[in-house]
Amino acid sequence: METMRWVDGCLEILDQTLLPGKTQYIKCRQYTTVCEAIRRLSVRGAPAIGAAAAYGLALGAAALKPAGSEEFMAGVEQIARDLTATRPTAVNLQWAVDRMLGVLRDNITGGIEAAKEKLLAEAHAIYREDLESNRRMGQFGEKLIPHGAAILTHCNAGALATAGIGTALGVIRAAHQAGKNISVYADETRPLLQGARLTTWEMVQEQIPVTLLTDNMAGFLMARGKVDLVIVGADRIAANGDVANKIGTYGVAVLAKEHGLPFYVAAPMSTIDFNISGGHEIPIENRDEQEVTCFAGRRVAPEGVQVWNPAFDVTPARLVTAIITDRGVARPPYQESLAALAGK
Repeated sequence: METMRWVDGCLEILDQTLLPGKTQYIKCRQYTTVCEAIRRLSVRGAPAIGAAAAYGLALGAAALKPAGSEEFMAGVEQIARDLTATRPTAVNLQWAVDRMLGVLRDNITGGIEAAKEKLLAEAHAIYREDLESNRRMGQFGEKLIPHGAAILTHCNAGALATAGIGTALGVIRAAHQAGKNISVYADETRPLLQGARLTTWEMVQEQIPVTLLTDNMAGFLMARGKVDLVIVGADRIAANGDVANKIGTYGVAVLAKEHGLPFYVAAPMSTIDFNISGGHEIPIENRDEQEVTCFAGRRVAPEGVQVWNPAFDVTPARLVTAIITDRGVARPPYQESLAALAGK
């Protein structure tokens, strides 16, 4: 299943809010439709958001009819601001938009129409690079997975979160294809149930054995000796190795540490933000309280209750065994190993 596809000048985005019950694509002919798809989690996962934003910027630029290059540049920069405002935590979004703006600045002197073509070509390049990035992460990460391993994962870091086979689930797929006879435990991932709706769906499609559990069962599962390792994705990784991922990840990391289990993070280098020193600098998105007070459209909490609904938490680097990237595997101290992989 393609997370997104470019068809005859239109970006089609798989609406993940409808999965697993319904498969339907949103046709995005304006960049504002892409903004809304990102905001409402129709497309989600840091790499997928980045690719979608790149296409969104190309769509927005193509629709502009400016009087000159300065007006065109100003219009595209406003489109970029609109896109990056949709979700603040996933750094791939800002990374992709900044890369697109860099291409525009390098090509604006060649004429507006040529610049528009360059922008679309760069969006295609970002998409293709994510496919290859996922493949390499799978190759590097698979070597860390022992034969017969039972793997716990949280949220969805699979094909639905990327343009390719996934980050954490890409490693799991690679281990499965290597004949390692693995099995998966998937946290349901409250409040939006990405694990229950999306990760289990992907694993069933791939015929990888998967067991669903509620988030508060993970500790007892580990205590019973049913888990061999944990692998998750990431939305932003600080220069020191602190990891922002879907809310609940930090608790899983603490449990893994208590039970002596490896805790792996899989993410492309584009998810690493070398501009921030630690997790305390990562902006955490807070989402609508109805995601917590309502279930399947029905209110389950009393009117007037206070709600705290952060979409992400931060796992300190000290709890992370290794970070699997598309350039290799980083181990502590991450300040040095991540910089080395980045060639800094």
